Amino acid sequence: MILRRLICYNASSTVSSIAPSPKKKPLIFLGSPQVSVTVLEALFNASASPNSSFEVAGIVTQPPSRRDRGRKVLPSPVAQYALDKGLPSDLIFSPEKAGDEAFLSALRELQPELCITAAYGNILPTKFLKIPLHGTVNIHPSLLPLYRGAAPVQRALQDGVPETGVSLAFTVRKLDAGPVIASKRFQVDDLIKAPELLLFLFSEGSKLLIHELPSIFDGSAKSKAVPQDDSKATLAPKIAPDEAWLSFDKEAFVLHNKVRAFAGWPGTRAKVVVLDDKSGQQNVLELKIMSTRVCKDLEIQDGGQDYVTFKKGSLVFPCGGGTALEVLEVQLPGKKAINAAAFWNGLRGQKLKKL
Repeated sequence: MILRRLICYNASSTVSSIAPSPKKKPLIFLGSPQVSVTVLEALFNASASPNSSFEVAGIVTQPPSRRDRGRKVLPSPVAQYALDKGLPSDLIFSPEKAGDEAFLSALRELQPELCITAAYGNILPTKFLKIPLHGTVNIHPSLLPLYRGAAPVQRALQDGVPETGVSLAFTVRKLDAGPVIASKRFQVDDLIKAPELLLFLFSEGSKLLIHELPSIFDGSAKSKAVPQDDSKATLAPKIAPDEAWLSFDKEAFVLHNKVRAFAGWPGTRAKVVVLDDKSGQQNVLELKIMSTRVCKDLEIQDGGQDYVTFKKGSLVFPCGGGTALEVLEVQLPGKKAINAAAFWNGLRGQKLKKL
């Protein structure tokens, strides 16, 4: 008994002589698609550093859905990444709606000091926004107040903007309208597609977030955040599948920007007619247009305004205003994408006409 008491005394004395390490601030991350994983990875890495003041205490994401060719029910990319990192499954939430009472109750128990959203894909109600001590901050891939909404990168590319960026803003009930903590600007290459630009902007947004986290946690971010000018706001509505069709009566640069914007999903499509002069047969093909560029030097022969030609590795589609679009890569339904040369060779001398 004397020995046991001595050991206990020495242990307690040792513990009391060491300053307790400060408790890390709990942070909740909300995101769903693959691009959101970029942000979550940055948060996990930053939280693992010796001088980190926060920890990722939970994940909120969209419910599992049927994806891929096998149509299996799979967790969102964010949920899968969190599981792979060893986050307990009971800390990964996937409510149908962010206002579900059972979910909100579980979230309150975690006592988050901050919530971070990055392409979560669900509306956050007031009851949610009141829970985190320092509020909810969103990484939005545009220069707010420009392109508020579900498809900021896609709509910006569709408009052919020469410049875009990423913004870090507090979340309020009005869509993407909260005060902006910080933003970064970038020039837009005229060949970059939406998936590439999305990944780049969320990667840069992650760096911006990590840099600003200290000011968010100490409260100074709220005082320096700049209210948005609603009069300058533009909207970026969700893309509808029927927007995918290309109309060649529009100018080539409009079509090229649309191909870049809709790459990934839903893609862009066009119908063409294959003409066989020998048999007189005509077959209508539906093509998915994968990659394009605006034709710089166009020479259309008389009567050739409706016909597609092949030049320097590309299919040349005459377009509105005397312009032309070079199509570099196409895909037939159920087939793999192929370059323009392979498609043209497959026609075996048959003519190609746009619809």
